[in-house]
Amino acid sequence: VARRLSLRKHPECQRMAGGQAIEHLARTGNQEQFVFRLPMKQYRNCNFSFSGLLGLVNNAIAQKEKEEGIQEGEILSCVEDVAAGVQHAVAVHIMQRTCRALLFCTKNSLLPPKNATLVVSGGVASNQYIRKGLQNLADANDFALLCPPPRLCTDNGVMIAWNGIERLRAGLGVLHRTDGIRYEPK
Repeated sequence: VARRLSLRKHPECQRMAGGQAIEHLARTGNQEQFVFRLPMKQYRNCNFSFSGLLGLVNNAIAQKEKEEGIQEGEILSCVEDVAAGVQHAVAVHIMQRTCRALLFCTKNSLLPPKNATLVVSGGVASNQYIRKGLQNLADANDFALLCPPPRLCTDNGVMIAWNGIERLRAGLGVLHRTDGIRYEPK
């Protein structure tokens, strides 16, 4: 979305990563100006997908470009509102799917009865709006929320290493030999 909005050309966002630029502009935007239908509403599972949302956002941007008489690659006058609407839709989608997963795990006794923890890492965990939503979700379901510091939430390699450190500290799932392990691509 940041690329489609040409946020590298925005004076406030030139040195920011895409997600960081969306979050920055969303702070001053009105999320109610662009309300995007949430992805996968018809599926009652815990999967995430943002491709349908991306299509809706691209169509909304193209429509606004046409209305404003600007070419693709120019900055929309309502870029903050688009950013706010997108960020909100992404956050709600993540929270709904995560809530469904928490309820499933709780119902099926897949988590310890006490001190259940939701860990959020990777790039999405650097977004404070999403973190706040997930914190509210965790609080409402008596889960602790653990997120690495935002400076460590930029790379999946860091996310995987952090998970490995936590598992090593807890003595969980640490393999000293990989003989007999079958690997599958999915």
